[in-house]
Amino acid sequence: MSSMPKEDDRIRAIAGHLLKDVARRILDASPEVLKFAKSAILAALSDPSIMIRNAASGVLVEVLGKLEPRNWPECLQQLVHTLEVVDGDQQEVALDILKRACSNYPEKLLVQIDGSWSLEYMIPTFIVLSEHPNAKMRAHAIACLSNFVRIGCNSLFERIDAFIACLFERASDEDPAVREHVCRALGVLIASRPEKLMPEMVNVAEYMLYFTKDKHKNVALEACDFWITFAETPDLTPNLRPLLTKVTPALLDCMVYSEDDMLWKECHDEDPAVRDKNTDIRRRLWSLRQYAEAALDALAVRFGADLLNVVLEPLKMKLWSEDWLQCESGIFALGAIAPGCIDAIKPHLPTLFPYVLGALNHPEEHTDLIFVPTLHGLLRMAIDDNKHVQKAGCSALAALEEEAGPDLAPYLELMLRNLVVAFETCQKSNMYILYDAVKILADAVGSALQNPTYVRILMSTLIKRLSKLKKNDDELVLFLQCLASVTIAMGPAVLPYSIAIFDWCHTVVHASLAQYEACQQIPKMDKPDCSFLAAFDLLCGLMQGLGMKLEQHIVGSQSKIFELLTICMKHPHAAVRQSGYALVGCMSMNCFPLLQPQVPSIMRLLTAQLDADPEIEFTSAYDNAAWAAGEIALQFGHDENDFRQWIHPLVSRLIVILLHPKAPPSLLEDAAVSIGRIGLMHPALVAPLLPEFAQAWCQALDEIRESEEQDSAFRGLCTLVKMNPAGFMKSLLWFCNAIVRWTQPSPELKDMFQQLLNGFKQHDPVGWAAQFVQFPPATQEALAAHYGV
Repeated sequence: MSSMPKEDDRIRAIAGHLLKDVARRILDASPEVLKFAKSAILAALSDPSIMIRNAASGVLVEVLGKLEPRNWPECLQQLVHTLEVVDGDQQEVALDILKRACSNYPEKLLVQIDGSWSLEYMIPTFIVLSEHPNAKMRAHAIACLSNFVRIGCNSLFERIDAFIACLFERASDEDPAVREHVCRALGVLIASRPEKLMPEMVNVAEYMLYFTKDKHKNVALEACDFWITFAETPDLTPNLRPLLTKVTPALLDCMVYSEDDMLWKECHDEDPAVRDKNTDIRRRLWSLRQYAEAALDALAVRFGADLLNVVLEPLKMKLWSEDWLQCESGIFALGAIAPGCIDAIKPHLPTLFPYVLGALNHPEEHTDLIFVPTLHGLLRMAIDDNKHVQKAGCSALAALEEEAGPDLAPYLELMLRNLVVAFETCQKSNMYILYDAVKILADAVGSALQNPTYVRILMSTLIKRLSKLKKNDDELVLFLQCLASVTIAMGPAVLPYSIAIFDWCHTVVHASLAQYEACQQIPKMDKPDCSFLAAFDLLCGLMQGLGMKLEQHIVGSQSKIFELLTICMKHPHAAVRQSGYALVGCMSMNCFPLLQPQVPSIMRLLTAQLDADPEIEFTSAYDNAAWAAGEIALQFGHDENDFRQWIHPLVSRLIVILLHPKAPPSLLEDAAVSIGRIGLMHPALVAPLLPEFAQAWCQALDEIRESEEQDSAFRGLCTLVKMNPAGFMKSLLWFCNAIVRWTQPSPELKDMFQQLLNGFKQHDPVGWAAQFVQFPPATQEALAAHYGV
């Protein structure tokens, strides 16, 4: 259709959109089809119709991402040539394509073309185009450059001064889209290369303060995001402290409802008693108020009492204002700073708390959106007829649950009886908050929910709701996530309800996968969305709660769970594959005897997923595959022959991941944990490989998140070191740095640390001393204090 100009443009554009939808399968096309598609797409970019050019640009972004620029260099050449030579509409289309490519897959654009690196001529071109007379071109050019800052591109950093100069030049640009991208670029720079902005920080701060008050919402949002990044970067604290007296008032002003906010509320919330539509479940986009709240929260966490000293007086002025808008924004701001400034706020509570309590009776409903005083009050609000009061009650209840945790156990019957009433009275737009409140409660009180009375109160309501929800309901995913947490907390007590839950999940997953397979054969069919993936989370919840008690469901005559699992593990959609491997890991942990007969086929698929440089969208799937491998190794146990055949292919791939310079951090961590766990079970086979990965292993787990997973992984490493100490000496510094980051290792792990450290010191006192003096002082002090070495 790209070469049929006499056809209706709308028909031709639809052809382009259809091609975009199947672009993910371009790699399966024959060489002839692929060659024709490339030629046709590039030709369509020069079509006289803007509709066709736009359709072609969408297709090109998708196809270029799948093929990768290194396999289609002529495409990049044509786009850059268009930027340099052609003016007008075609130039704008080319830059729009590059902007989307830079946003979606910037790393893939670093390729060699005719012996030169592509970014070596693209980045200077973008810098030049930031001065283009067309505002859209200027905005696109700055957007492209910002994405290369985010990935640490050397080609840009070599020209960082020119880039910063162009940002300052465009800081007062008349076009709001350009100013928006300037703010975003400065936010990225303050996070990645703050030293480059420090000489001009006074000017940058003035710019961003000015932008924070910009009349164009998106510009102000980006400016607020800049302050969030600034506050969350510890090394910049000394630079930010002198600005508090200017930044804080600007953020407080942003927290007042704007005229647009009020107009929106009038259009959408005319009558608090009006029933919501089904579409009202969808979450609303963040507002400037919420960005300002997040920025103030970050400042409070960073500066604590120092921020309160700055904000207290203007905050009091707002709280005691006769203007309810100012009053409401003051309560909103108080809620934002409270977690970070709580110790400093305590002396002021005798004044503030009675005020906030009194605000519950304020004639304007908005003031009860932040603080509520007691559990009883919260529960009453959650079942109030006014949907705004409902929202406030459920939100505050969720916050209280997070803080109180297991201390809520004595009040569970009271809470549950009110919450099940809320399921009947809560408006559609508030259901996601109610689900969140129930989920957080289950996570907070855990096994306390296993009381038969509590199970009966809550589960009968949840099963009833499950039977009513349709697969395409907007709230389904949120409900299933809630139900998954409840089933985990209730554990064995949920067994009477497990058949209904398991059969529902099985049916939904089977139908969705069947629909997907059908739509591959009949392109006109609607593609299934991936909402059914929440059913996998619910299955995991059942397995965590019931373990082997699910045997009759999993191996039952009607169950095809392993067949479905195999389909998911090789599914072309990243999210489906991710859920498949998550379920493998979950079954390994909770009902391994049922999974064990399927392990040979699972391991063949799993091992193939361990790629050191995955496509971005598949990173989480590969994370789960690596994690599942370690879980399976643990379940097989020590030196189990049935698992030995997988050790070499697994560990060799995991080592490649650890040593790869571009492997995602999450994948590095999961790879290291799995190597440690495999080593714990099969040390004789893994210990000889220790010199290859020891340092990279310690670096991958440098940020200790104390958990059973990491505990077992470190026990595995210690076992390997004990078996092959000579292969570890060059990595001793990294190992010791990791040891001292543990604050509460398990007794077994701490004993292993102690034995190894004593062994290194006693075996070679001179060598130990020579290495020890090179350790950072903090590491030396911690080793001496906790391990006496």
